[in-house]
Amino acid sequence: MKYAKIPEITIHRLSVYARHLALLDMNNVKLISSVNLAEACGVNSAQIRKDLAYFGEFGVRGIGYYVKDLLFELRKILGLNKEWRLGLIGVGNLGAALLRHALFNKQGYIFVKAFDQDPEKIGTTIGTLVIDPVEKMEDEIEKVGIDIGVIATQDQTAQECADRLVRAGVQGVLNFAPVQLKAPADVHIENVDFTLRLDALCYKLTTD
Repeated sequence: MKYAKIPEITIHRLSVYARHLALLDMNNVKLISSVNLAEACGVNSAQIRKDLAYFGEFGVRGIGYYVKDLLFELRKILGLNKEWRLGLIGVGNLGAALLRHALFNKQGYIFVKAFDQDPEKIGTTIGTLVIDPVEKMEDEIEKVGIDIGVIATQDQTAQECADRLVRAGVQGVLNFAPVQLKAPADVHIENVDFTLRLDALCYKLTTD
């Protein structure tokens, strides 16, 4: 289902709500008030109601939200009601750690391919994945199908890898390289730059 343009911060908060609801569901909690959900997620109850109002009406006035029902709706809104097939490009320390991160599988993000240009890494195995050469990326993606490409390469090779992903028909890219990638308008890129978050944290510590 497509919705009108939603603020990115709202999508971020929906993910936070969903994660907390998933924990509640695991602990067999059936019902939660908007006040308690807001407190657990670090916002106020009015913000939760505003965020959810973009997508419809949820909860029961004076009672709260049924945990399982709201979690189901949020997962559907976020596209988390299906498995997403991931391909990793760059199996250095960060890339290898991502492949071994058990939370990805639990959240429905499944690495199905891994690529690198280092001859010493090509043909080796991490978990159940055999590392393929970057040169075969387009062919391998066509064989197995990949929804999201995860770039964990050096900055000087990141754009080339992004171009290969685009040529292979991948429309979602998670970029850990510290560069701004160029891509067609129908390709969605999310940048993950730890230093930017550290800069923000240092600013807050400096101005306290």
